[in-house]
Amino acid sequence: MSAKSSYQLPRRWAETTLGAIQLDIATGIDPTRAPYTMFELYSVPSHQHGMPEVVLGNQIGSNKRTVEQDTVLLCKINPRINRVWIVGSYSEHAKIASTEWLPFFPLSGLDPRYLAYYLRQNIIRDYLASNASGVGGSLMRVRAATFKELKFRVAPMIEQTRIAEALDELFSDLDAGVAALERARDRLNIYRASVLKAAVEGTLTADWRVAHPHAEPASELLKRVLAERRRRWEEEQLRKFAEKRKVPPKNWRARYKEPVSPDTADLPSLPEGWVVTSMDAVTSRITSGSRDWRRYYGEGSGTFIMAQNVSPGQYNPAFRQAVNPPPEDPSCERSLVQIDDLLVTIVGANTGDVCRIRLPLVDHYVCQSVALMRPTHRTLSSFLDVYCNSPSGAQFHYNRYLYGAGRPHLSFDQLRMTPVVLPPEAEQHAIVNTVDDMLSSIDHIGANIRTKLKSVQRLRQAILRYAFTGSLVPQDPNDEPASELLKRIANEREARARDAAATRRTAKIKTGGRASRRDRRRKTVVEAAR
Repeated sequence: MSAKSSYQLPRRWAETTLGAIQLDIATGIDPTRAPYTMFELYSVPSHQHGMPEVVLGNQIGSNKRTVEQDTVLLCKINPRINRVWIVGSYSEHAKIASTEWLPFFPLSGLDPRYLAYYLRQNIIRDYLASNASGVGGSLMRVRAATFKELKFRVAPMIEQTRIAEALDELFSDLDAGVAALERARDRLNIYRASVLKAAVEGTLTADWRVAHPHAEPASELLKRVLAERRRRWEEEQLRKFAEKRKVPPKNWRARYKEPVSPDTADLPSLPEGWVVTSMDAVTSRITSGSRDWRRYYGEGSGTFIMAQNVSPGQYNPAFRQAVNPPPEDPSCERSLVQIDDLLVTIVGANTGDVCRIRLPLVDHYVCQSVALMRPTHRTLSSFLDVYCNSPSGAQFHYNRYLYGAGRPHLSFDQLRMTPVVLPPEAEQHAIVNTVDDMLSSIDHIGANIRTKLKSVQRLRQAILRYAFTGSLVPQDPNDEPASELLKRIANEREARARDAAATRRTAKIKTGGRASRRDRRRKTVVEAAR
């Protein structure tokens, strides 16, 4: 595979390779040998913020490489992200960069902005990604040699600057548009949270209560829910006795465990007709997932629901872990998911995320990092979905339980005692219908924003392609041909590389070679810090 251009080379332009214009005269540096020296550090994580870190040497945990202003950095890890950075001058401190960057040191006649924009093209990203090694993500790396044969289209020196300035202006406008879209998306998230908050505090249906003063209070609903909870438990016990062919003892109903009391700390005042109960009271089952099924992974028609499948308010089927569980395992029945079940992650980065299963799922089982909560009445499921995702509902209490935990984790005792504010049944329907309508509008607007953001990305690439066909700015027949420029670049590159090698040889002679390796490193650090 090659990254050859598919469009005609403009007049007075020239084509070469990235290897022909890449100057790498960086030297290794161990910042910990200058613990109290400040460095301007270009790390891979700081790229997303657009600003290098200014840190002391003793705060840098690995070896780096020296760079200089206007050096173009191209990231070697996970090339699909396409990280390109130009070393600026944010401080007077020595500039160093992670060894995960491939540096293109500045050369006369080559505008670093022009080179950086060229490297941001998808054609470059896709070529590097297809030639990377590793299992994926941050473990994927591109060897330095892979870059050398990539084609590079060189415009005359003055035209490079015109192209870079035009791209700066166009992309500045696009960045402003993206920022506006992202602000709108953030406002949507705030609006979503406010809708869910109002839903479980009663303000969303305040007018409904005025219009329905004689609605049955939630206390009556709770009586039916508790009776149904007990009835289901009795059916389950009778089924187990029948499977074991045992006659139920006379006092078997006395084994029934009443639901735990709710955690009443920090509860708000409730609208008239509402009651407080516990999650244990309104569910017939709160259970853990299946255990020791790793040997059954990778085959079968079953699906093992993992934490990454649970998103706030939505089940995400994009990731599927196939599983073929043994039918005799008792955890199969316990962890089998049904429609209207609520799933909550109880361990990991997204602990506390809750979603409702809205459609029937065949042979889906929760794993140990996901708890299954089955509402006693299916009609409760929709409201509990709203309540569990509301910032002033279950999320408020989950955050209380998680605060200060070294490893985010929700226990089953905490899930059971989580308080639930329960509106009257008729008001629950009004809440769910109103929330569905409002969230549907929010989702529609959010989808439009995502579409526009993707369009911006496509437009960026179209502009870049247009720029490197020579069509973005007017061409001047009086400009020096790029072929002459490349000759000077080659001479300068050779001379600077020769000077850098001579400097390294001189340093080695003065320090006695390998015997004074520590002193040589110390000298390099001091010189870089000046």
